[in-house]
Amino acid sequence: MRECEESPDCGSEAKQSVIGHKDDTRSMEHEVRERNSMTKPALSDEILMAVDKPSRYIGNEVNMVVKDISSVDIRFAMCFPDVYEIGMSYLGIQIMYDMFNRREDTWCERVYSPWPDLDRIMRDRKIPLFSLESQTPIREFDFLGITIQYEMCYTNILQVIDLSGIPIFSKDRTKEDPIVIGGGPCTYNPEPIADFFDIFYIGEGETRYHDLLELYKEYKHSDMDRREFLIRASMIEGMYVPQLYDVTYHEDGTITAVTPLDERVPGRVKKNTVTDFATAPYPLKPVVPYLRATQDRVVLEVMRGCIRGCRFCQAGMIYRPTRQKPVELVKSYVDTMLRNTGYDEISISSLSTSDYKGLPELMDFLVERIEKDHIQVSLPSLRVDAFSLDVMQKVQDIHKVSLTFAPEAGSQRLRDVINKGLTEEVILDGVTQAFAGGWNKVKFYFMMGLPTETKEDVEGIPELCEKISEVYFDTVPKEERVGSLSITASASYFVPKPFTPFQWAPMMPRKEYVEHAGYAKDHFRRMRNVKRMRFTYHDQDISLIEGIYARGDRRLSKLVLEVYNRGGIFDAWTEFFRMDRYTEALEALSIDQEFYLTRERSIEEILPWDHLDCGISKAFLIREWERAKQETVTLNCREKCSGCGAACFFPEGPCPAMN
Repeated sequence: MRECEESPDCGSEAKQSVIGHKDDTRSMEHEVRERNSMTKPALSDEILMAVDKPSRYIGNEVNMVVKDISSVDIRFAMCFPDVYEIGMSYLGIQIMYDMFNRREDTWCERVYSPWPDLDRIMRDRKIPLFSLESQTPIREFDFLGITIQYEMCYTNILQVIDLSGIPIFSKDRTKEDPIVIGGGPCTYNPEPIADFFDIFYIGEGETRYHDLLELYKEYKHSDMDRREFLIRASMIEGMYVPQLYDVTYHEDGTITAVTPLDERVPGRVKKNTVTDFATAPYPLKPVVPYLRATQDRVVLEVMRGCIRGCRFCQAGMIYRPTRQKPVELVKSYVDTMLRNTGYDEISISSLSTSDYKGLPELMDFLVERIEKDHIQVSLPSLRVDAFSLDVMQKVQDIHKVSLTFAPEAGSQRLRDVINKGLTEEVILDGVTQAFAGGWNKVKFYFMMGLPTETKEDVEGIPELCEKISEVYFDTVPKEERVGSLSITASASYFVPKPFTPFQWAPMMPRKEYVEHAGYAKDHFRRMRNVKRMRFTYHDQDISLIEGIYARGDRRLSKLVLEVYNRGGIFDAWTEFFRMDRYTEALEALSIDQEFYLTRERSIEEILPWDHLDCGISKAFLIREWERAKQETVTLNCREKCSGCGAACFFPEGPCPAMN
């Protein structure tokens, strides 16, 4: 199992979906045969029959884009460095795929990490990694674009580069090699993988890629050398070229300075942000996979960013300010996307769906479609209140799946520290309404190892679950109970992330985390309704490595390479992750893991990502760090502006988060 799959933001199990409308089946089959006749498969039938899920590698899915190679000037390989089913679920790649392929001069194709069975065969038989659309070796492309969503995919990035036949280190590449460019949330501290990338695109991809592609065409058809291209690329807002910066260190291992190596290179790289969210490109004909993906449904992104200001949440900070799509626009997407995909399920996408102002109108529209066309609607990221429960009553059938809450911390004190903005009264009121509405299965997500956490805070997890069980028995009369109450509490190991108020916080030592997890488990056993409860906690070893990478510097590129050379790939999956590989690599390279994990950073320390600018001011993050220590809550953006700095993207004002 992939380690992050239990996260409430990673989606739930997908329903079986139709690949196309019945009326279109014959034409689609003809189209697939026509494509196959033009494209020579990179893998033989013998190999495909020998590997798990061969449809991961054959392409030819519905809505796949095919172009005449002779008619395009730029070939862009878009990569998600994980298995096909995970990558196909990522909306960001679908957006970029659609945007690039709207250009007549560009053909964007897809590539994913080969599963270990095919990885072995490709190495043994020296088969280069290839794209799905044209089955072309990746080394023949102009760009290899890699989205970096999770630190534990770093070794898979090397797998992709290595199998493609591209030099691992950016410094060793020539004009004959593709430009390797990275994007996604991990680029807000890309230093641990800086040696492997030519460019990191900082921010939202819909804004400045066209400028980069135009520059690339000039480079490609001239005698401009690779270094000059990279220097000029760095002058485009949001383009960070790590090899053009020198990093020096103090004797204690902290950073002295990050200095540009050319006067034309900016000293600080500011992220790109979509300012007109309504007109931003959106894929109305997304590629439909042949096998079930993690998110196998139409996805409607209604909002980007979050108003809540949870101090542990990197996404809530780096995607500021909140921007919303007009509800009429979202409604117009529905018929088009259902028709273009054949799906019968829709998922609403945002960091906090309940905060989307158009939700009541959108839900009235979707409920009408549910009754008319028998589609299903998935609503992740809802705050469980009366309106949300009413909506869920309408979109779920008689079988009520479990409800998910994310209190994050067991005690009110600790919820105030992390600025969760959720009181015990609100939680209990929400479950009261849920139980009255017929639900009897609830899931709760917590974190352990949060800054200032004590054993009393850990005790709060089972005690809160006990109060919830009491609410059920007080709310639902015995004669009306259908099935038995089930309460599942899942705890993950908190990892401090860059550009959050907790970026200076120490990560809880492994021994202490295990003690806290054991303490919580023992306390659950003392609860009166323990038979109705289940408690699980996440693997601590994977979280420790994630913690090293999350706030690491570029010296850790050696660690990524060392682990990869020792056979490490798919480290995000518990069945493939091996802590001994990392332990041995850390020892071989004399890396002090506690330097990266358990020490509290001074606010005066130069952090590895300080030369990047996500639009959130450091002064705001420092204020929030101090308020966390004081257990003081900060109001959400709609209640009161906290002066985070994100309004800088809208100099004409007002900040859209206030709307």
